[in-house]
Amino acid sequence: MSGLRLIKSVQEMSSLSENFRKDGKRIVLIPTLGYFHEGHVSMMKMGRSLGDKVVVSIFVNPLQFDKKEVYYMYPQDLERDQRIAEEAGVDILFIPSSVEMYPSGFQTYVEVEELSKHLCGVSRPWLFKGIATVVLKLFNIVRPHVSIFGLKDYQQYLIVKRMVKDLNLDVEVVAHPIVREPDGLAMSSRNIYLSPQERESALSLYRAILKAKELLSSGVRDVSQLKKELLDFIQSHPYTRVEYVEFVDPETLESVREVKGPTLLALAVYVGLARIIDNAILE
Repeated sequence: MSGLRLIKSVQEMSSLSENFRKDGKRIVLIPTLGYFHEGHVSMMKMGRSLGDKVVVSIFVNPLQFDKKEVYYMYPQDLERDQRIAEEAGVDILFIPSSVEMYPSGFQTYVEVEELSKHLCGVSRPWLFKGIATVVLKLFNIVRPHVSIFGLKDYQQYLIVKRMVKDLNLDVEVVAHPIVREPDGLAMSSRNIYLSPQERESALSLYRAILKAKELLSSGVRDVSQLKKELLDFIQSHPYTRVEYVEFVDPETLESVREVKGPTLLALAVYVGLARIIDNAILE
């Protein structure tokens, strides 16, 4: 693979980034868990337009998982990921090991307190401390000028932006829109866990977003009524177990009682064994 460099050493990645910067190259970082889909490819292509060197990291971060979702069960296929990354014009695939990222005695963590308390942080209180910690480490290793985050993980994007602002980090955080399958299902590496029947039920999230827009267009603004309609709709599908359906302020993630201005509708639903999330800003 002549056009793509595979780097596993933190020291090698740091040295390479330093050389890029000395040469005046603009570095773009796209942090991922791997097992690429078209959403990742779209971010890689965006990266090409934003800088000179595109670095994609693959790191299944153990701090983001608890014992119930064992991190080494996350889908992985490095050979396939390398092929996809090269075809998308990526310069470097950075694949550090857990041992190097979290050496023996590691005890320093980053926490964005308020934003982490809502939505996914309610049922997974460890999640965003793990994400903020690993993203800061990746920023320090790769030293990107720009980093791209997908809006499917809206809360993650908001938390990284807050961390960058609060800690005066010299990196521009750029959002990439949600990429969907032709039928509307938000692309996710976890979608492979869905059986054909479960996948049909997973569409209830996107259809619930469309339903919310219809209800708003018809004049419904009360969140309790909107939530009841959406919960009834999603739960009418087999294999679904709703974790949350929330209407929140898109900046603070605080719950709202009425949709008056731009509002984030965020959903998390277990469909079979897969945890599916989706969201949309409702105007």
